[in-house]
Amino acid sequence: MASLQDIDTTKTFYATVLSNERITPDESTEDVREIVLEVERNSFNYEIGQSVALLIPGPHEFGNPYHLRLYTIAGDAQGRDGKPAITLCVKRCFYIDDVTGEQYPGAASNYFCDRAPGDRVELSGPHPSPFSIPPEKTDNILMVGLGTGIAPFRAFIKHIYGEHGGWDGKVRLFYGAKTGLEMLYLNDKNNDLAHYYDRETFKAFEAVSPRPAFDAPAELDKVIEQNAAEVWEMMRDPDTYVYVAGHSKVGELLDQAGARMAGSADKWERRKAELQAGGRWAELMY
Repeated sequence: MASLQDIDTTKTFYATVLSNERITPDESTEDVREIVLEVERNSFNYEIGQSVALLIPGPHEFGNPYHLRLYTIAGDAQGRDGKPAITLCVKRCFYIDDVTGEQYPGAASNYFCDRAPGDRVELSGPHPSPFSIPPEKTDNILMVGLGTGIAPFRAFIKHIYGEHGGWDGKVRLFYGAKTGLEMLYLNDKNNDLAHYYDRETFKAFEAVSPRPAFDAPAELDKVIEQNAAEVWEMMRDPDTYVYVAGHSKVGELLDQAGARMAGSADKWERRKAELQAGGRWAELMY
């Protein structure tokens, strides 16, 4: 979670909720919503992968005037009368008190998920992101994510095949969720990414949890290893850019798969360090 020390909140703006739609099926235990916001200013320019910060008025703990949470922009949208609009992907979150064991709702996510069309929210941004579109259309894009980490990848894919006019390099998405119902933008309720399956350069690989009732993580590492030859070839290609997003568990799963692909943890860490040093590795995890 971001803090007021990390984010410039001196310049804020308001947005009106145009729609708030659940994109996980009703039978899913996960409530994830696609929220479309109409920005209440004449121009709103952002780059793919950037975020906006939701500011919930206080007072809050420790005297903070706002409770703040960053949300990556999942894509643009059509506002009324040509006004700018953006799409966000928001998961309703809860946390367990370590002492009492009681469950409490996450302040920002529940506030956001409860907004109805016509409600106004205060935001700041757009804020910088480690993600940016590779410089050449022949570059390879390798995306690995969990949960709402799909948001920047959805924006990437829509941009390069839509506004960017297509992509010549390989585009590979490895994405994990608890069950098939939680495959955001890849489930029966909302299957946006299926529109790109017929693109010659695009492939998506999905991973689910073997024991979702026990909160076991999605077997993202195994799906990567099943495609190890191509993934490792891409990792060694000087024209490949790697993007990792979502729950912090994604980094651990990728490291596990990477160590086995490379032959050892040391070799994997060296390759990852080379990609990072070359500006071809970016992470956005929470």
